[in-house]
Amino acid sequence: MAVFQPKFALRRDFSATTLHRGSFSAEPAGLTHSPSEGNLMASLSTVAAWNVHRRGIGLLVVVMIGCGTLGWQHQAVAQFQQGGNQQGGNRQGQGGQGGGGQGGGGTGSQAGGSGVVVDPQGVLRVLAMPDANLSRVRRRAAAAAMPGDLRQPSKLRKVALSRLEAALVQAIESGEPLPDPLKNLVGLTRIQYVFIYPATTEQPGDVVLAGPAEPWVDDAFGRPIGVETATPVVQLEDLAAVLRAFPPGQPADLLVGCSIDPTQEGLANMQAYLKNVGLVNPQGTQAEIVSGLREALGPQVVTIDGISPSTHYAQVLVEADYRMKLIGIGLENPPVRMSTWIDLTSAGSVAANALQRWYFTPNYECLRVTEDDLGIELVGEGVKLLGADEMVMPDGRRMSSQSSSRASKLFTQAFTLKYEQIASRHPVYAQLKTLIDLAIVAAYLQEHDAFGRTNWSADILRDESSYAIEQYTPPRQIDCAVNAVRKGNRLLTPIGGGVVMTPRRALDAANLQADEQGTVAATKSELTIPADRWWWD
Repeated sequence: MAVFQPKFALRRDFSATTLHRGSFSAEPAGLTHSPSEGNLMASLSTVAAWNVHRRGIGLLVVVMIGCGTLGWQHQAVAQFQQGGNQQGGNRQGQGGQGGGGQGGGGTGSQAGGSGVVVDPQGVLRVLAMPDANLSRVRRRAAAAAMPGDLRQPSKLRKVALSRLEAALVQAIESGEPLPDPLKNLVGLTRIQYVFIYPATTEQPGDVVLAGPAEPWVDDAFGRPIGVETATPVVQLEDLAAVLRAFPPGQPADLLVGCSIDPTQEGLANMQAYLKNVGLVNPQGTQAEIVSGLREALGPQVVTIDGISPSTHYAQVLVEADYRMKLIGIGLENPPVRMSTWIDLTSAGSVAANALQRWYFTPNYECLRVTEDDLGIELVGEGVKLLGADEMVMPDGRRMSSQSSSRASKLFTQAFTLKYEQIASRHPVYAQLKTLIDLAIVAAYLQEHDAFGRTNWSADILRDESSYAIEQYTPPRQIDCAVNAVRKGNRLLTPIGGGVVMTPRRALDAANLQADEQGTVAATKSELTIPADRWWWD
């Protein structure tokens, strides 16, 4: 895995504060940035930004904990000089003025300009690179350097998995690093079809994946992307991860996903801290209150379900979840024009202890299936962002709420509606869709006994001692980020969220689409697996 030195990182050792354009921001100790990069701090660090005009104005403080939003009524009597009156940042990259410092010059976190890394202690940190976009010239040069049969894009490239595994065995036994075509599945940018070819007395069986493909190049964060579309390519290690989660045998309703959550103790400590500070005429400056919130809450716990937390698969789940939360609370610009929760919410619409959670889930109505169940086509966008309303009790317990947040609903609907556009601008969301597709594919193979019917058990791909994929530091915790916007008199705190999927749900009869036109079956019947190759166009 390529490791990059972070320009900025999420840290807890805050030692300096800066008043900038009428806002308060806290900068991690030991980090420097140029004026053009200054506003990126809002989207890459634990930040508190305040917009204070005059005595008696209420504050909207948004603390990034996991996802969702927790609301506290808080009437602040500020003792600061009059600041600017800009609310929110210019979403076209002119910098965040108050409002949490949204945006900033440079590429920032947009269009693949950021990533995450997990340090040796398991703490998730955000990375930024001022110029992460690769020029088309460089991308085409990378394509020209590839073997001749991989230089051109393909509308439908096919990969036979048992033969791919045989090629993997040869590469491992050679003692050399795995060839890029193996690691990057010869440039597949998505899985469109899966075909099962049962073994017969005349020929062995196989499982074939098929989809569009193109030459690839590593972006500034070491992420292989297509040279034509800049779409991340499907990774062999992610395929291996899901085959291990859904091995041959009895199908099971396995939950796959991640969650970033505060502890009950942290929530209780935050409740107690706010009570001590006071709801009216609070004791302390805004900076002290925000610092106190951060310390009271403590780090949030990262949980990975169904997949080894030491895999690339797990890293992508966590990054996609975390970046979505930053967008929701206004600490990261949406890569497309859309309204976020921070744009849509109002002070009066949030109850004193209301909490909204946001989490990704598959759109399970995503499979078109042949009559014999030996072929599927993955259709639709495949990813939805959902919300749930909760309340936080004084002891930190979380309970379901009967109320509904209109701002949260509109934000999740907008994110889902524009997911394809968002994914085209920020690679991690395209990667998330691929991971969801792979999990559903693996559940399909398990459900229909593809391993038994083809006499292929994926032994090497599923064995860590043969093919090692658990080479990443597991993400265990992350610090909260803080945003503050002047909107009435509410103190709002985001909590909880994640990525949640039960891939077998996509195989429920109610979610399947019949291959009524016979297009999937026809595509399958037209394929001829070459005798001497593991992939072909």
